Amino acid sequence: MVAALALPFVVVAAPAEDAQDFPSRTVKLVVPAAPGGPIDAVARILADGLKTAWPAAVVIENRAGAGTSTGAAFVAAAASDGYTLLVMPDSITVNPHLYPNVNPDPLKSFEPIALVATATQLLVVRPGLGVADFKQFLDYARRRGSDVNMASAGTATLSHLTEVLLEQRTGVATTHIPFKGAAPALTAMLGAHVDAMWVMPAPAVPHLRSGKLLAIAVTSAARDPNLPDVPTVEESGIADFRVDNWQGLFAPAGTAKPIVEKIGRAVMDVVKTPEVKSRMAAVGFEPRGDGPDAVVEIIRTSLPKWAEVIRRSGLKLSE
Repeated sequence: MVAALALPFVVVAAPAEDAQDFPSRTVKLVVPAAPGGPIDAVARILADGLKTAWPAAVVIENRAGAGTSTGAAFVAAAASDGYTLLVMPDSITVNPHLYPNVNPDPLKSFEPIALVATATQLLVVRPGLGVADFKQFLDYARRRGSDVNMASAGTATLSHLTEVLLEQRTGVATTHIPFKGAAPALTAMLGAHVDAMWVMPAPAVPHLRSGKLLAIAVTSAARDPNLPDVPTVEESGIADFRVDNWQGLFAPAGTAKPIVEKIGRAVMDVVKTPEVKSRMAAVGFEPRGDGPDAVVEIIRTSLPKWAEVIRRSGLKLSE
């Protein structure tokens, strides 16, 4: 009887004891994209920081496919012990509407740990287009319509969906030109083969400084401190037009709360270090370190927004 009564207390105490020893072996950060892109870059910066904070090794495992759904599904099915984690971008709120049969539920399949970093979307145009600001661009696009070519990093990427959102909110109708990543899209911009695109600031800034590109708007709630002269879309009169590139850290659903909290504290400490801040800024991200509630709030607000954008656009992708 004494043993039976003590059993519940042993079960409850076990996660706390596991958390005290965590991590005692290698922690895997799964990146649901190929090496070399912004998701991978943020994950590697985070991994390097965690290596200094923890006695155990931290390794990156790239699992690309189905618009990041493949890697997400892998982590959702992993053991809920904290040793397999997911570095996931904003696509966690887009993919359920594009890959419903392979994408895990963003709110039920994971334990959110931390909001790692965020970045704005920047609208750039080629100087020869003859527009000097966002309002002039909209006026030009309304006059020229499908003659205006908008590049993107690929169909259903955030750069493409921001373009679709702009069309739905303003009534402009441009021609979408998808590329296999932001780099080739920017190359096409520099060659004047396309007219405009939404892109993260970091790869565009050198071309802004050289005058080869012109920045006319950002999608963040406030102006980017590194681009103080570039107004937000909302400043131009389009309400509720906020689009963030963000990266979150997730564990499989069922991971013990003490372990989630311990990882979260480590992330918070890591992203505050000068080295991580500098490296994040170099790839265009602002380090955050916000807790799970911030991640849940972003997911809850973004899911219906992208559901409506995708529904109205009629966008369909094969799985």
